[in-house]
Amino acid sequence: MDWKPDWGLRGRMVLTMFLLFALYMVFVGALVWSRSLIYLPLMGAFALAQFFFSDRLALYSMGAKEVTEEEYPDLHAMVSRLSQQADLPKPTVAVADSRVPNAFAAGRSQKKATVCVTTGLLGTLDRNELEGVIAHELAHVKNRDVMVMTIASFLSTVAFMIVRMGFWFGGGRNRQGGGGFLVAIVASLVVWVVSFFLIRALSRYREFAADRGGALITGNPSALASALLTIDGRMDRVPKEDLREQSEMNAFFIVPLKSDFIGRLFSTHPATETRVERLRDLEREMES
Repeated sequence: MDWKPDWGLRGRMVLTMFLLFALYMVFVGALVWSRSLIYLPLMGAFALAQFFFSDRLALYSMGAKEVTEEEYPDLHAMVSRLSQQADLPKPTVAVADSRVPNAFAAGRSQKKATVCVTTGLLGTLDRNELEGVIAHELAHVKNRDVMVMTIASFLSTVAFMIVRMGFWFGGGRNRQGGGGFLVAIVASLVVWVVSFFLIRALSRYREFAADRGGALITGNPSALASALLTIDGRMDRVPKEDLREQSEMNAFFIVPLKSDFIGRLFSTHPATETRVERLRDLEREMES
């Protein structure tokens, strides 16, 4: 496999992390100034949990579990072979019992990564399409964008939690402390909005990079293109309650859950049609 670093992705990851770090410093400063120090231990604890247990938390939120080679021999064999082709350590393999056909990668490094697929995906795709999806997730691990997205989502999550806590408990504050508390809520809201857009800008590009990387791992861009179209087409058949239950993992899925016009406008993923067209362009390049 002729793997070349995606400098566009690396540049975007560095820029996103720099801007988020600056935003984080401003956020902490606003909390200190407003004397809302109670949130700082919460942020520290949540940051450590996100970094060290992000894969476990992702599996828990999906109701997924690690599976052995005895339980899913074909899946393990596929992941092992594709990991060797991608020059990666074999990640932990997990399966989520869900009718939503999807997959995601999680973990803080190439050596501490997990690839998870749903039972809905295993029952929907053929072998070549499934290889394309697994290779796409391995490309995320290879590019190290899983770790960056995990860290990036931390700040947005904490800010959103503070906003919600503020609306729940802010009314009980006395007048003397109310001004500082309001500053903390406003700062949290601004941080959440800004980090929201930074994450989505990075997320869209990283999906293109993973599509290209996955196609290079398998040497079969058309299989991944077919998988994307198949998954996207099957989303309409999934019960809405299943989609709602898994919406919090949307940024990490290979294909986002269906949404309305506003949801597509702020989606973490580019349009499936655009991704497929780029894969077809890549296939023509590889054949020439």
